[in-house]
Amino acid sequence: MKLITISFGFLFSLFTLFGYAQTTQEEIYSNIEKSGSVYYAYPDINESYTPAPKGYKPFYISHYGRHGSRYLIGDNDYLTIMETLAKADSVGFLTETGKDVRKRLDIVWKDAEGQGGELTPMGYRQHRGIADRMYHNFPEVFKGQRQISARSTVVVRCVLSMTAFCETLKGLNPKLEFTYGSGERYMRYLNHWNKEAREFTSDQSAWRADYRQFRKEHIRPERLMKLLFTNQNYVKQHINAEDLMMGLYWVASDMQNTELDLSFYDLFEKEELFNIWQVINYGHYVCNGTCPWGKEIVQRTFIPLLENILNSADEAINNTSVAATLRFGHDGNVMPLTGLLQLENCYNEENNSADFYKVWSDFKIVPMAANVQMIFFRKDKSDDILVKFMLNEKEVSIPLESDVKPYYHWKDVEKFYRNKIEELHKNK
Repeated sequence: MKLITISFGFLFSLFTLFGYAQTTQEEIYSNIEKSGSVYYAYPDINESYTPAPKGYKPFYISHYGRHGSRYLIGDNDYLTIMETLAKADSVGFLTETGKDVRKRLDIVWKDAEGQGGELTPMGYRQHRGIADRMYHNFPEVFKGQRQISARSTVVVRCVLSMTAFCETLKGLNPKLEFTYGSGERYMRYLNHWNKEAREFTSDQSAWRADYRQFRKEHIRPERLMKLLFTNQNYVKQHINAEDLMMGLYWVASDMQNTELDLSFYDLFEKEELFNIWQVINYGHYVCNGTCPWGKEIVQRTFIPLLENILNSADEAINNTSVAATLRFGHDGNVMPLTGLLQLENCYNEENNSADFYKVWSDFKIVPMAANVQMIFFRKDKSDDILVKFMLNEKEVSIPLESDVKPYYHWKDVEKFYRNKIEELHKNK
């Protein structure tokens, strides 16, 4: 009987590890907004957390958060599409659908003009909500006159995300004391990319040949061009069909991050969106994830961030006035961090590009306002510090033995990561 129980538990563990991690075509089809990749809006949170072992109370939080929902990265991302459609319309080559898309884009532009790369109203709300839940889920951390360090990359949307987050905490407890920072000093660990990583992720890198072929096979704009334009010879002569399809894909994906009651998903078939998402996910997996092709190259460049997390935690353990270390950056920072920390479902490896999406999915790791939280707990008269990990406010595991999962003994966690850093340096 004992053998059967163990076998069932083992199978259940495998199901949890691979079944939950694996993304399917049906999952994307059932919620097409997930095909938006890193434009997937932060999902609703309604979590029940595992109680801490008896007597342990939270005292410190280490955090890294992506900025909240934003508009497309630049105004030209809208204008290029609008100008392409306007020129075709001027010579009478737009279909009725094409003309309708122009009208919808005019509405989008009125909302987005001059806001390229900036937070949408939803982006502010997301960080207010995360901060509010953090405060109420771990109230002991924020009691009294405690200190919080808040640091951001130099990009405005990250600074404003930090501001919304901290203002929320300050409103809940005016006694909290904040120190803020945003500058090149903090970029050295918040958004650091060394020369080796930049070369690996460049367009000249060897893996890009496979990527370009994969992209060619998965982005097929012919049907969409017929939907929008009456003259396909005009399309061949004057329009980069792939660029236009991708431009409309990004607009469609970003609508979920705005206040507009508009959709562009009627322009696409679900399979087209799924295939485009695979291309985007491919790039993120290789450049920011744990693809074996360059995993250690990517992870090595984020050693300064991991060291900052470890050192800041040690300081907080020895200084009872410190409540939290808050860091704000980008999707391209959170993705490598989750792999380096080896958070559950964030460090799977796959060499076959056709199967990348099955083991690693960007929208599950870095929706808008994505965040990694490490919650530290201590017990009176005990020097045994416990820590638990949360990704997007959900408890996750790391590949480390523990008698109190999902909590881990900090001495084991710190040793695990210090050894990881040493190993990465040795393999350079």
